[in-house]
Amino acid sequence: MNWLFPLSKGSGPLPPLNSLQQQRQRQIESLKAAHPSLAEIQKDVEYRIPFTVNNSTISVNILLPPQFPQEKPVVSVYPPVGHHLVDSNNGTMITSPLITNFGMHSDLGKVIQSLLDEFWKSPPALMSTGPAGFPYSMYKPSGMAPYPTQAFHYGPRHMGPTPMPHPGVDSAHGPPRAPAPYGLITDLPLPVPTGDSQAGLNGHMYKMPEIPESFPELCDMNLTQLSDMSENEDVLLEFFVSLPQLKQITTDKEELVTSIVDMAKKNLQMEPQLERKREEMLYKYEQLTQMKSAFETKMQRQHELSESCSLSTLQARLKVAAHQAEEESEETAENFLEGRTDIDEFLTSFMEKRTLCHSRRAKEEKLQQSINTHGQFPTSH
Repeated sequence: MNWLFPLSKGSGPLPPLNSLQQQRQRQIESLKAAHPSLAEIQKDVEYRIPFTVNNSTISVNILLPPQFPQEKPVVSVYPPVGHHLVDSNNGTMITSPLITNFGMHSDLGKVIQSLLDEFWKSPPALMSTGPAGFPYSMYKPSGMAPYPTQAFHYGPRHMGPTPMPHPGVDSAHGPPRAPAPYGLITDLPLPVPTGDSQAGLNGHMYKMPEIPESFPELCDMNLTQLSDMSENEDVLLEFFVSLPQLKQITTDKEELVTSIVDMAKKNLQMEPQLERKREEMLYKYEQLTQMKSAFETKMQRQHELSESCSLSTLQARLKVAAHQAEEESEETAENFLEGRTDIDEFLTSFMEKRTLCHSRRAKEEKLQQSINTHGQFPTSH
């Protein structure tokens, strides 16, 4: 009963943490500071971070070995996924170099954040899984001894070094005990980790009721009642259930369940409106796709017209036209020299073609000067 009486003479101050334990606590604090949504599954041993990618929620499980940080952490994901950072055999164990090369001077919070950033850049693909649920046992790698079970209790942290194990769970301080037949166990609220507040998966902060250092109710009991409570678990459970702090936790749980139900009903009422907005979004997205296609077609046409009206294109056409007029004038001169045309027809045709040739060459030279001065697409003023 030492754990029930923190002020007894047999209880003393907790031993100071050694160097390895201090480094372990610093790594855990870094992990908590970097990830506000971190959920503590087993104090100082197992933590879990949920994140959503591609409308799928994936949990990152972080398991700290007994000699952590001398031993590297075991990081895994559930449900199984396909990713270059995850073992392809089971789809759960993360084999990133950040984990395999983890050392005493590594920062656990930054390492996990780097893994999440990589998952965001390259989203993992879900693999087919069996029954629903989080398979806790699959994160214990083969060959590693199981960690000692640490059950959550409803007392403060300073209530003694030995936590009360759940019925039916192996304990390091005695043989396995059969499940208690007391029916009130099923009426107890879900286990709440000790501490001032606990962050849930959705970021909700729960404030634990104030737990006194001593229980005045025990002062009114005689030695026989205390002995009976120590030997009879049913009596002890009745005492726990009657505590106002436990009643407050039960009331808070019922209120939270009620608020969740109300929120779910409101969400269902908003479903038609959400569906209408979804249809509107799809219709507007289709319009956007059509307008984008039309815009790209017009941009292509505009580019073709710009190319055809550029100064370099006009210069090339003028050069071809001037050369063509020069060839026609030379052909006219050859016909006159061979006697196939008379002098009047020669003079009229030759002068016309030579004038056109020189005019086109002059325009070509003018365009070349304009290109050298203003470029191929001069701006209008």
